[in-house]
Amino acid sequence: MNTINETNFQFSNLKSVYKGKVREVYNINDELLVMVATDRLSAFDVILPRQIPFKGQILNQIATKMMNDTADIVPNWLIATPDENVAVGHLCKPFKVEMVIRGYLSGHAAREYKLGKRMLCGVEMAEGLKENDKFPSPIITPSTKADNGDHDEDISREAILSQGIVSEEDYIILENYTNALFARGTEIAAKRGLILVDTKYEFGKTKDGKIVLIDEIHTPDSSRYFYAEGYQERQDKGEIQKQLSKEFVRQWLIENGFQGKDGQQVPEMNDKKVIEISNRYIELYEQITGENFVKASTENVLNRIEKNVLQFLKA
Repeated sequence: MNTINETNFQFSNLKSVYKGKVREVYNINDELLVMVATDRLSAFDVILPRQIPFKGQILNQIATKMMNDTADIVPNWLIATPDENVAVGHLCKPFKVEMVIRGYLSGHAAREYKLGKRMLCGVEMAEGLKENDKFPSPIITPSTKADNGDHDEDISREAILSQGIVSEEDYIILENYTNALFARGTEIAAKRGLILVDTKYEFGKTKDGKIVLIDEIHTPDSSRYFYAEGYQERQDKGEIQKQLSKEFVRQWLIENGFQGKDGQQVPEMNDKKVIEISNRYIELYEQITGENFVKASTENVLNRIEKNVLQFLKA
């Protein structure tokens, strides 16, 4: 099965190419960005050696749907999706922070809590919480936006402002947008029998200075979901929550001795594991969107993408 590891397109008026952990972004004439969602898989800020069939398509289509479903409350960069793996939008200058928002004590927050820490990114977490308990109200715990090969780092609101990473005027807008998006995402998830546990949003400024939502939104790579049914019963019994997110990949890596730390080796991911992960991503797509997933043709997949993008740019 063909997967997309990397692309090397030469579009007309191409100014530059940025290759992130899983996306490759083509700057067209300093006006448009063509974002290609590859099938690369990253965890703990490390790109894993195997690609996952249809992962890029899944993330791109979920992000597109969620962008459309939130455009009435927060403006976003998206113009069109000319291919299953491609989003085209306005050129933006990204803010160098990721706005992470958490409704529950899970994932990174839970791991820090278990170490005895009660402050996360300058936000106090109450005593007496169990893993996966709901916070009294959602908390924003930003992180720095790392370059490839580096790790994102927790950072407080105060540090962001004092270091001049984001102006206070802009940061207030980012906070308001983050809270609004999380509230809408929570509503959308509830209709699907899910709980939006935590997620991250990225923002940028257009050439005319407008702050917009960029990158992905409410995907299993950027978000964590629990199944609502049985949530409280599992919490009361101290059982593991049934969830939809990339956390299952992280847990498999942890169980095999890898957390992205120096000297650790990525465990071997055989064909069976790759297909298992692909099937889990398809399950995630169908649960989150409520739609059946339709696999795009992977025959000559790079030619397909190039053709569709060129047709869009020409039009």
